[in-house]
Amino acid sequence: MFAGKKFAAFLFDMDGTVVNSIAAAERVWADWARRQGLDVAAFLPTIHGVRAIETIARLALPGVDPMREADALLKAEVADVDGVLPIAGAAAFLASLPPERWAIVTSAPRELALLRIAAAGIPLPAVLVAAEDVSRGKPAPDCFQLAAEQLGVDARDCLVFEDAPAGISAAEAAGATVMVISATHQHPLQTPHAAIAGYDAIGIAVDDRGWIALEPQQLAAAAS
Repeated sequence: MFAGKKFAAFLFDMDGTVVNSIAAAERVWADWARRQGLDVAAFLPTIHGVRAIETIARLALPGVDPMREADALLKAEVADVDGVLPIAGAAAFLASLPPERWAIVTSAPRELALLRIAAAGIPLPAVLVAAEDVSRGKPAPDCFQLAAEQLGVDARDCLVFEDAPAGISAAEAAGATVMVISATHQHPLQTPHAAIAGYDAIGIAVDDRGWIALEPQQLAAAAS
């Protein structure tokens, strides 16, 4: 897995990648979809990895103001973090990283991101890029480019951990290497990128420049 390759930083999507918030998110969005007369089962798979305002705008529902609805959905999601859990091994893996070498890059608003990070018990990153920090959300590359800039590195030297097609496309557009996290996938995602279900089987090695390589967990444990 990326044999011999080192990265200047790791950039993590949040929902579905380090945090499993699907149950909470889908409760809120399903209620909203029913009020709009949408086919809930067909609609819910479209919400993941994309900013709420862009999901709603894409529907072009008559008389629906995407900004107002996104604000209302944010309030509902903030009020419901029941069942938000860490992806397997995520908390320990994030804690093992040099703090200045990783960021969370999410399509969620900052307020909601901070609540879900706390609910899941994962470390709070020094750099958090949230929905309101960019004018174009995923699949545009802006969020990953901004996170890399704030870390003082080039996005093309980063490894992005993602679970959703929109985020994978954003990482590709930023020129980053991609690792797909499949923990919450109900069906296999067709992707040319490396994929893992969680973080229990991987560790890291950091060189004297601070660049990071992925290693199988047993090798990382032996090196430490």
